[in-house]
Amino acid sequence: MRHLRDEKVDAVIDATHPYADQMSGHAVAASKETGVPLASLVRVPWSEQPGDRWQHVSNTESAAMVLGASPHRVFLGIGRQELPVFAAAPHHHYVARVIDAPPADGLPPHITLVQARGPFDLAAETALLRERRIDLVVSKNSGGEATYAKIEAARALELPVVMIARPDKPAGHVVATPEDAVAWLVHWLDQGVDSRRGV
Repeated sequence: MRHLRDEKVDAVIDATHPYADQMSGHAVAASKETGVPLASLVRVPWSEQPGDRWQHVSNTESAAMVLGASPHRVFLGIGRQELPVFAAAPHHHYVARVIDAPPADGLPPHITLVQARGPFDLAAETALLRERRIDLVVSKNSGGEATYAKIEAARALELPVVMIARPDKPAGHVVATPEDAVAWLVHWLDQGVDSRRGV
């Protein structure tokens, strides 16, 4: 809130990850407190397609619990912050793709980290799941195209996917694409806001 006031910000676009509910909550609260208009970029979630084998769960903890008693080779496409949750199911071997390596403390005992940044294509994702002998994929429903190929690869290989639902994320004026966000901003500025001030 102080930043919006100090910088005389005219408008805010929240383009955080669909699972960054705390950050979005702060943005909504600051918008209400200061009166600064807020647009929230909310990607359209992925939907099940013919051939998909999704099991829906409400959170990461539930995802760890539904992996079962028999050991599996599990691909984790959830980012790095919640990897320690899967230490509660230590009998599985995990392959986790991350951009930056997480601290080693608290990670599952049998975990391999693959550092890479998307976007990823179908051929590469299919090869990765085959080479790592993956039995099951755990994913967040992030939407968008950058990481969807792992879902397509799981479908092609007939692998089950544990899909973690999105949190109830606070939002301002909802837009679906970056282009929509820019159009909203242009419209707002056209209402007479001095465009020389910071956005």
